[in-house]
Amino acid sequence: MNSASIIALALAMSTDAFAAAVGKGAALQRIHIREALRTGLIFGVVEFLTPVAGWALGTVAAPYVSAWDHWIAFTLLLLLGLKMVREGFSPPESEASKPESHSFWLLAMTGFATSIDAMAVGVGLAFVDTNIWVVATAIGLATFTMVTVGVMIGRGIGTLAGKRAEIFGGVVLMLIGSLILHEHLTKAVA
Repeated sequence: MNSASIIALALAMSTDAFAAAVGKGAALQRIHIREALRTGLIFGVVEFLTPVAGWALGTVAAPYVSAWDHWIAFTLLLLLGLKMVREGFSPPESEASKPESHSFWLLAMTGFATSIDAMAVGVGLAFVDTNIWVVATAIGLATFTMVTVGVMIGRGIGTLAGKRAEIFGGVVLMLIGSLILHEHLTKAVA
């Protein structure tokens, strides 16, 4: 996996967290940089850990499925991308469903909920030649940055931009899955 793919993957993985952060920012009475940084840190750490956990699970299974690993990575990324696009087109949450507080546990659970796709990507990455620590760090840093920014601008732009970011992230995931499949199939022909 090259640097451009890692950066694109990191940005794609952080878009759903960005969408959640926009909602968190919109729910705040006042937006303080300290709260934005705290939220970004919690989400970033969770997004760093989940692909590593997924990769560890995938590594255990890799010897049993190495003949079709590229199809697994492609399918997981395609399905996750489609899910993100579908969620991006869903109607925004109502005001009543927005969280009342920003407790650590609420942020950690929200961060985990938005990082399930990163865990699935980690499973898929176990089947391709890539350094999971570099990818997980890139995902964690991108998430930290995007969540911090999302909280800060949440009041100004609302949930509409968050939905568009989620659609974009889903499309990027599908493209990365297609590139992995293309790369493997062209190596097999050569």
